[in-house]
Amino acid sequence: MSKVQWNGSTLLAPVPAVMVSCGDMENSNIITIAWTGIINSTPAQTYISVRPSRYSYDIIKKSGEFVINLTPSSLVRTADYCGIYTGAKVDKFQKKKLTKQQGSVVSCPLIAECPLSLECRVKEIIPLGSHDMFIADIVAVDVDEKLIDQNGKLHLEKAGLAAYAHGDYFALGKKIGSFGFSAKKPSSGKGGGKNGKRA
Repeated sequence: MSKVQWNGSTLLAPVPAVMVSCGDMENSNIITIAWTGIINSTPAQTYISVRPSRYSYDIIKKSGEFVINLTPSSLVRTADYCGIYTGAKVDKFQKKKLTKQQGSVVSCPLIAECPLSLECRVKEIIPLGSHDMFIADIVAVDVDEKLIDQNGKLHLEKAGLAAYAHGDYFALGKKIGSFGFSAKKPSSGKGGGKNGKRA
């Protein structure tokens, strides 16, 4: 396979296109962010990278809190809108008819229409260049009960989440594997124990 060499750039894909809510129940905003991810398991930590010129930047810096709301494909147009327009001029919750829901730990509102929300508290702010990185502890997770089965297992694949890749939005497609499946021995389907597996 032959490849063409380009200069270093932000061509990591796909990435999430999350709606980050900030502020409080009275004065709040939503900013759409693709530069986010998990950076540690224990304690659970995440980050968002935000341009200092963005309206939400000072809100998050002052409060030390934000909520990462995962975006379902049904709300991609809303997420795109929240990434284009500034909260200094428009109330995005009102404009896009989104429902504020009180967080269980932080003061920021969750977006009720999103299937999963990560409540976050800022630990550190790192200036990087065009963006500052807000490193945060995930202090609570709020999950739509419809995604949890009777055994308490989360089925996030039913949330219909969206992804972002090089300027375009995509609906997540079919499941093609689960963590660790490459190490499992395939079932022969012949004789042996239950479900066609050898005893």
